[in-house]
Amino acid sequence: MSSKQAHFRFLCTFVYVYFFAQAMSMSLLALWLRSTLQLSGAETGIVFAANFIAAMCSQPVYGYVSDKIGMRKHVLWAVGVMCMLSGLFLVYVYGPLLKTHILAGAALGGIYLGITFIAGSYAIESYVDRIGRAYGFEYSRVRLWGSLGFASAAFLTGRLYNVDPHINFMLASCAGLLLVLMLAFWRLPEHAVSSATGEKLRLADALALLRDKAFWRFMVFVLTVTNIYLVYDQQFPSYFASQFPDKATGAAMFGYLNSLQIFVEAAGLFVSPLLVRRIGAKYGLLLAGSIMIVRIAGSGLAVGPVSISAMKMLHSVELPILVVSVFRYIAYHFDNRLASTVYMVGVSFGHSLGLALLSPLVGKAYDLIGFNHTYLLLAAIGAVFLLLSVFALSPTPAETTKATP
Repeated sequence: MSSKQAHFRFLCTFVYVYFFAQAMSMSLLALWLRSTLQLSGAETGIVFAANFIAAMCSQPVYGYVSDKIGMRKHVLWAVGVMCMLSGLFLVYVYGPLLKTHILAGAALGGIYLGITFIAGSYAIESYVDRIGRAYGFEYSRVRLWGSLGFASAAFLTGRLYNVDPHINFMLASCAGLLLVLMLAFWRLPEHAVSSATGEKLRLADALALLRDKAFWRFMVFVLTVTNIYLVYDQQFPSYFASQFPDKATGAAMFGYLNSLQIFVEAAGLFVSPLLVRRIGAKYGLLLAGSIMIVRIAGSGLAVGPVSISAMKMLHSVELPILVVSVFRYIAYHFDNRLASTVYMVGVSFGHSLGLALLSPLVGKAYDLIGFNHTYLLLAAIGAVFLLLSVFALSPTPAETTKATP
């Protein structure tokens, strides 16, 4: 087996297991907070805001460190160990603390979950992109295994939640243990590691991004369109479950549909590079943004299980186009030495900043005007910023020669 095949297979497996753990911990978090812990919409918004504030603080560090250490496994080790301990944290620390001291629980949980499953996922994706560019395989071909891992977990989460939500959390810890064991046996050639870190990266190089107009044009799309979509998706499981006769049926159906959606998403990740190459990364971002707005508005107009399920399935079309377009846009417009920094600051940090601000406001809106009207309001705002993004994003040719992520 060649080095390329060995590293490709390892990363596919690692990403599969990590996203399995993420789904077990996070996919029904909103439902757990609202139904099991009995938090209000506003309180749930505070919890999510804390998660993203913590992630926001860690993302620039993740990005700079990732660019600094290159192919070394330090970031993977940190995320793997925290995954391994996540079940114990959620069951014995996070849940009890949220019941007694909502702000303290939100702060502590935000640090743990934000670093492990929010910022951590972006850090792993950036690492995969780096290895893929070094060894000549597509990021999206590895990332589709993350979708399959998430789908495998999602198929079980709804049913297991109805038995005991803690089972999901403990399975996440088991997956984290497997990640740690895998890392202990995986080796990269020393020459590959040293060559990847050969070009010295200074903090001044990373800070120079803040003076780059192309970076801020990119941030217009990230801070607005994608953040509005992500804040919409936070408490969507709770709204989805409310469309069914009882919450237990809704939770189970969400798990099944989530699994189906993610399997379709995995297929999309396999073919989306062909589409994005043909239309260019800029138009890939705009296409993904358009699908996001349609899903948000459609959810606000949906009546009953069938229509809301159709809106849920649109995610499997949008996400593959978005993730491939983001990496190709970054590869074309920015210095490859700063690829992780741009991704972790521009995308990951940008998402966390926006969600930290929007989560409490949108959570309050759910309590005041309901899910339907809030979704329609979000869709209208998102459509305005999508139009602005048409002019803000830098032109990207259909066939790029500057970089091949």
